[in-house]
Amino acid sequence: MQPLTRGAMAVVVLAAAACTRIGQDRPARVPNRSAAASAALPPGAGVRPGIHPQAVLGAISNPYTGDKAAIMAGRQLFTGMNCAGCHSGYAGGGMGPSLRDSLWIYGSGDAQIFSSIAEGRPYGMPAWAGRLQDDQIWRLVAYIRTLGTGNEPVKPPTPSHEVSPGPAGGTRAGG
Repeated sequence: MQPLTRGAMAVVVLAAAACTRIGQDRPARVPNRSAAASAALPPGAGVRPGIHPQAVLGAISNPYTGDKAAIMAGRQLFTGMNCAGCHSGYAGGGMGPSLRDSLWIYGSGDAQIFSSIAEGRPYGMPAWAGRLQDDQIWRLVAYIRTLGTGNEPVKPPTPSHEVSPGPAGGTRAGG
């Protein structure tokens, strides 16, 4: 064989070996599933970014929805795990997106938020599955779902504006 042909063969062999590893780097994470339900899924099945988790996992509900103690524990996890470092102290957005609005790239449902926290997302959201247990992630989800609602355990402070009398008895913002 000529040197060029051997080099081309080596590239083809290496490329083929690399292609067989795609998708095998990390097993999929399936939130809060029973062993029987997990066994029914084919190997490697799980939630992928952009695919609604319900399509793969079926109906999943947060066991802590409406549980005030769990929601407060979720708030404590939010601050304790430094989620506020990216999303801000009251999740209004910073380096990471706001969690208080209706704009969600990967979905705002319980299973979708769980998936985003557990698996991470491109461009900065780390995967927390190895650091947090499923029930801790569900508590975070319960807290996040209360943001901007009457059930939010710790509401952001309301900015105060000094008001001083202006000309002719009107008011103007002072500062």
